[in-house]
Amino acid sequence: MTIRSALKKDVVAIVEMIANDKLGKRRENFQSPLPNSYYEAFYNITTDPNQELMVLENDSQEVIGTLQLSFIQYLTYQGGIRAQIEAVRIHEEYRGKGIGQELFKWAIARAKEKGAHVVQLTTDKKRPEALAFYEKLGFKASHAGMKLHLI
Repeated sequence: MTIRSALKKDVVAIVEMIANDKLGKRRENFQSPLPNSYYEAFYNITTDPNQELMVLENDSQEVIGTLQLSFIQYLTYQGGIRAQIEAVRIHEEYRGKGIGQELFKWAIARAKEKGAHVVQLTTDKKRPEALAFYEKLGFKASHAGMKLHLI
């Protein structure tokens, strides 16, 4: 398996994985062709030096996993950097095989390489299996998150 930066040709596979669950089906617009908004977002992410959109390929070079890693500079922690992990998905045929764990090992190592002092993520309370997975990896629930949806 190979972890690499996402390419434009990977956007369809990434969006398909993001849309392939209860919550994703309600908020994503996975259709053929994909709406241009996904390609605009891909461009914005891949041209920002603080963003890394990654894919995981199997031996047949099929995209079977993805995550986005954001590096956020703060004044707190003496000007520290936080690594934020978002949009983690593993293709449904490959779940439960330790692949997500490998993707997280890579992300944590990358965060250390970039000098981050903490790796953080959020997960929807409606995804208890994701919460259990993150806890198994050593993540701890430490803050209460809040959101204000603007649309």
